[in-house]
Amino acid sequence: MSDSPIQVELRQQQDYAFTVEFGAGVPALRADEPPPLGQGSGPSPVQLLAAAVGNCLSDSLLFALRKFKQSPEPLRCVVEAEVGRNEQGRLRVLRLRAALHLGVPAASLEHLDRVLSSFEAYCTVTQSVGQGIAIETEVWDRDGLRLK
Repeated sequence: MSDSPIQVELRQQQDYAFTVEFGAGVPALRADEPPPLGQGSGPSPVQLLAAAVGNCLSDSLLFALRKFKQSPEPLRCVVEAEVGRNEQGRLRVLRLRAALHLGVPAASLEHLDRVLSSFEAYCTVTQSVGQGIAIETEVWDRDGLRLK
């Protein structure tokens, strides 16, 4: 990842629906608020935030395991966002819970304890978002064994 600024552009299409453009070679996506504000024709801002955190955690875990020449594929990540009201009565993302699922049994991976103790620290998005929103991370193996 470079130190250059990352830029996305949002263009309003209708009401709360926006096309999100990421730049050359990256397909645009449509974002929209769910009803009653929008039509739900694309992911909401909260869903995009959850996806960014989950994607970054998954990438970081995969990168850390591959450094040790391990193959945990296929990975799966489920992120749950708890939305509620703050002290001023305004809707906020109060907490994110990410559950990462390895595609293999834990016993088949070497250096797993070392990876599990460090991969989150290298996750740019999660560490940044986590400064303002509580993020809980769990890791499970293919057999349903909770590893973290």
